[in-house]
Amino acid sequence: MLYVRFPLSLRNVEDLLHERGIDVSHEAVRFWWHRFGPMFAAEIRKRRIEGMKSSRWRWHLDEMFVKINGERNYLWRAMDHEGEVLESFVTKTRDKKAALKFLKKAMRKDGRPEVIVTDMLRSYGAALKEIGAADRQETGRRLNNRAENSHLPFRRRERAMLRFRQMRSLQKFAAVHSSVHNHFNQERHFYSRAYFKVNRAAVLAEWRGLGAA
Repeated sequence: MLYVRFPLSLRNVEDLLHERGIDVSHEAVRFWWHRFGPMFAAEIRKRRIEGMKSSRWRWHLDEMFVKINGERNYLWRAMDHEGEVLESFVTKTRDKKAALKFLKKAMRKDGRPEVIVTDMLRSYGAALKEIGAADRQETGRRLNNRAENSHLPFRRRERAMLRFRQMRSLQKFAAVHSSVHNHFNQERHFYSRAYFKVNRAAVLAEWRGLGAA
């Protein structure tokens, strides 16, 4: 949880655990992340699947630049109207073919939304036209701020990891990070402090339950 949720390095996590009386190396933390991260992410997604029905109302799609060994790649991300990340997908290009593959993957898991908000990238329009959803696309100034803002937690995490070295590792981390972020994201500005504390305790208890399973 510490490594995936917060912008910490493996050695930062090692030091934090040491302060709590847990003596492990950063390589052990790396092993835990590779071994259990995808398992926890899959279980979180499975448990939240019933609440994903509302996600078919409005999606926000956007792509962000991510460098891998100095080369520019693209991380496509889809999130719903509440900021919950639905899908992350890595490609080397951002053309129609890449957009189409991303859309098909997202819709295969979460169904077709009623409205799809994108930026002005023409690849979205071409891909949506091919799958018969061009009439659902919306573009416009500030309409996609939800997607733009959702990139920030991942950008902070990217800087802490000193970038990525392989597309596969980026795809894996993006998927796990999205699920863990969804699990702990409470949108605290919508709630009173008392309600937020109750909700935060419930989320943490559920996470501990995943670890004990």
